[in-house]
Amino acid sequence: MSQQSRIRNIGVIAHVDHGKTTTCDTLLAGCGMLSEEKAGKQLYLDSEKVEQERQMTVKSSNVNMVYELKENDEYLINLIDTPGHVDFGGHVTRAIRAIDGAIVVMDSVEGVMPQTEMVLKQALRDKVKPILYINKIDRLITEMRYSPEEMQNHLVKLITQINAFIKDLAPEELKQKWQVNVQDNTVAFGASRENWALSFKRMKETGLSFKDVYDAYTSGDKERVKELSKKSPVHKVLLDMVIEHLPNPLEAQKYRVPIVWHGDLESDVGKSLLTCNPEGPLMISVTNIEIDPQAGEIAVGRIFSGKITKGQDVFLINNKQVNKIQQIYIWKGPQRFQVDSAIAGNQIGIAGLKNIVSGETLSSLQDATPFEPVKHMLQPVVVKAIEPKNPKDLPKLIRALKELAIYDITLKVSINHETGENLIAGLGTLHLEIVEDKLRRTYGLEIVGSQPIVVYKESISAKSPEMEGKSPNKHNRFYIHAEPLSQEVIDAINSEDVPTGTIKTMGPEALKALMDAGMEREEIKRIAAIYGDNMFIDATRGIIHIGEIIDMCIEAFNEVMKAGPQAKEEVRGVKIVLDDTVLHEDAIHRGPAQVIPAVRDAIKDAVMNANPVLLEPIQMIRVDLPMSNLSTISTLIQSKRGVLDNVKEDGDKAVLMAQLPVSASFNFTNELRSGTEGRGSWSLAGETFRKLPKDLYMSVLKQIRERKGMPPLEQTA
Repeated sequence: MSQQSRIRNIGVIAHVDHGKTTTCDTLLAGCGMLSEEKAGKQLYLDSEKVEQERQMTVKSSNVNMVYELKENDEYLINLIDTPGHVDFGGHVTRAIRAIDGAIVVMDSVEGVMPQTEMVLKQALRDKVKPILYINKIDRLITEMRYSPEEMQNHLVKLITQINAFIKDLAPEELKQKWQVNVQDNTVAFGASRENWALSFKRMKETGLSFKDVYDAYTSGDKERVKELSKKSPVHKVLLDMVIEHLPNPLEAQKYRVPIVWHGDLESDVGKSLLTCNPEGPLMISVTNIEIDPQAGEIAVGRIFSGKITKGQDVFLINNKQVNKIQQIYIWKGPQRFQVDSAIAGNQIGIAGLKNIVSGETLSSLQDATPFEPVKHMLQPVVVKAIEPKNPKDLPKLIRALKELAIYDITLKVSINHETGENLIAGLGTLHLEIVEDKLRRTYGLEIVGSQPIVVYKESISAKSPEMEGKSPNKHNRFYIHAEPLSQEVIDAINSEDVPTGTIKTMGPEALKALMDAGMEREEIKRIAAIYGDNMFIDATRGIIHIGEIIDMCIEAFNEVMKAGPQAKEEVRGVKIVLDDTVLHEDAIHRGPAQVIPAVRDAIKDAVMNANPVLLEPIQMIRVDLPMSNLSTISTLIQSKRGVLDNVKEDGDKAVLMAQLPVSASFNFTNELRSGTEGRGSWSLAGETFRKLPKDLYMSVLKQIRERKGMPPLEQTA
């Protein structure tokens, strides 16, 4: 832990069911943490009961292990096993902040699947270096019946696909450097369940070749397969590749820090972060929160600079408070061990921090610039109402929901004390099923969940006239209009370059990104705040007291964007412009109680007079199915208001890309299975929001308002 050049912070990322956790088992066994017989079968890092039952990873697991490359040449591997199912993508996003390199695991038959693309895209965006491991090679021989030549051609195709993806998404200076290829020893092939793998280097060392693999499986002799595992176990091949090709923290932080931290790189903190300096100011990025029944909340984080010691005081930069470090932990899978201190480059767990949330920055300095917030690629689109069977359990349920929201930042919890409704919003129905499961098992609550409800967004489709907002004392007036933001500007806001929240100044990257999206330089300089995908612009000129009230205007803007005027749903893609204001000269007459309601009312009126619309969530899906069922499933998708984008034929199989409204997707899995005799499967490739058709607008709006206990809306578009 004290030799930074011998540390590797890595993650294992892949599509669901491609063999990540099995692969991690073999790595643990190779480091002496698991018996060889159990490797690949125990799924050691799937420590939660629900993971074992569903044979699926639902959260990230950390493990800290020592690997001996050769005699007296040891390395510390901090490994994170991440979920592959898209509903738990939030765990992957956070794990990526803590790692410098990734083993991308791919099923040899299924190849590059949507979640492989999604996680690789996130890794490359954060400058996390990938190496490739093509797993389940035995399937090509036993199921696909490929000849050695066909097998080779197929594997070349898979490597080419991944490289095209890296070329497309990696930062410019790394596009060529990070290409993976067999000769460089950045690609391995294997079967984790049988615990063997081969790389170019390992083939030369052992004399093994693909012919040996082919013969072992076609002979039907299990001993020959076991022989492969003795000569070339997975851990030896993959961990050698990790040591050789994935960077240590000293190398990685030089190019990763400017991505994850937007402070002054020439300052003492900036220089310390870039050099991973153990003597510099303490800077820790908290990437995860684990709830432990005994120890309470444990913050999991990566130390980017400085040294942490038990008993030390640290500042929670975002939360603006001081806390004392009570315990420092390292992980061995589900078990934790205490250590007294740790230096930059390590991953640790910390107990004793109050009000800690994922995404917090811990520092020894009070005024340090925090790390950039982790941006998720997907948003919660499905909601359920949860209530306890026994009304006496309500306080316990509310406590549990608040705890789960801290632990999982892709889960949105809203507790409405007026209506008594407790809502959980997640990335999909499976995500919410797991949350309900946790409430029952971990918290011992008997609960009743509603049917899934879709999360809509509010927006506008035209520019509004200028609306006037008067303060309750009638002494202040605000003139505001609303207009839609272009998709290009929304994309720029969602990029890493544009800051969010209250904006003091726009940096050169943000200025360029917004100008490229079509905004004028003068207007960009007047952006006062960005909330979600919305923008507040102060276009006033010569107003003497504007500096005193602008924060109140932003507060009103945030409030309306969080719960829009149509149905208290989040607002998306709206630009609110403060054109002019008349303010009372006396500060006592222009306080928050006067300014906030006036601005809020003007913004609501502007939105309602700009052709308000509802946006519904749309899932981009990939469906793999037999060619013979293509027309049945195409008709099924179209009957659900879905749009077919693309159909690829591959022999007797077809791959169909489509857009499907979330509201129509709840029973899609069962309908797909029955329409393909169980041989079809689908996966999520992304999501977007699309304007709800006019003929559905009024009925959906009425449903949402009724559910929320709101009166009928008189004036609608």
